[in-house]
Amino acid sequence: MLIFKIFRANEWAELRSNGQTNGAPVDIADGFVHFSTAEQAAETAAKHFAGADDLFLLGVETDTLGDDLKWETSRGGALFPHLFRELRISDVSWAQPLPLVDDTHQFPAGLGI
Repeated sequence: MLIFKIFRANEWAELRSNGQTNGAPVDIADGFVHFSTAEQAAETAAKHFAGADDLFLLGVETDTLGDDLKWETSRGGALFPHLFRELRISDVSWAQPLPLVDDTHQFPAGLGI
C-alpha cells in the first residue's frame, strides 16, 4: 500500500542531503512522522498546507517500513499511518512537486487522491 508525506521544499532537500529526517516540525514535536493515505492526502493538504506553494508529495510503500509503522486513530476516528523512526531516503518510492493552482493543490493523476 502506498502512503503519502507532504514536505516543504526545504524539508525534501534536507532529506535528500542527509539521507534521513525526523520530519517536519510537527513530526518532531509529536515524536513520529505523519503520513496520509490516498483518501486522506487532499484533506491533509487543505488543512495543514492551505495556500502553501513549493511543496513535494512523497510516496512510500508501507511494506518497506515494517513494525515502525503504526496505524493510529486521529481526525474523525480515521486511522492514520505514523512512522516511529526517522524517514530514510531509501523509504521513498518517488517524489513529485505538489503545485498550488487557484488555491488548490494539484495531486498527480492515478493515485486515487
